[in-house]
Amino acid sequence: MKLKTKREGIRSNVDMTPMIDIVFQLILFFLVSTTFATLPGIKLNLPQSHTAESTSLMGITITADSNGALYFNDKEVSMTGLGEELLTFDTGTTKKEEFPVSLEADSEVTNGTIVKIFDVIRESGYCVINLRTTAEK
Repeated sequence: MKLKTKREGIRSNVDMTPMIDIVFQLILFFLVSTTFATLPGIKLNLPQSHTAESTSLMGITITADSNGALYFNDKEVSMTGLGEELLTFDTGTTKKEEFPVSLEADSEVTNGTIVKIFDVIRESGYCVINLRTTAEK
């Protein structure tokens, strides 16, 4: 005679609550950590203009801050070093005369310094020079 044994089926449940909690914690961690990342850059107080136009950020950026420091694409240079950097910069297939140069000068920088920078840029063969400003409010 055959005995009938009642075999209970093994039921397994995967609880998703702890996994969802961990995923939300990871999302919150990445959101909080990315909002505190500061972008490197040079702090400037650009002059205001009511006729300011947007310019392309492509090309060369020359920055003069109120402390007298001069930067060529975020690399600190002297006035003579600026000329050397401009002469050795590779513009690719674009001619130097057509390659854009953006000049960012703090509002505290003297007019004489800006004129000297313009002279160095023009002596290096660049003709398209943009003076960056902020729009008046």
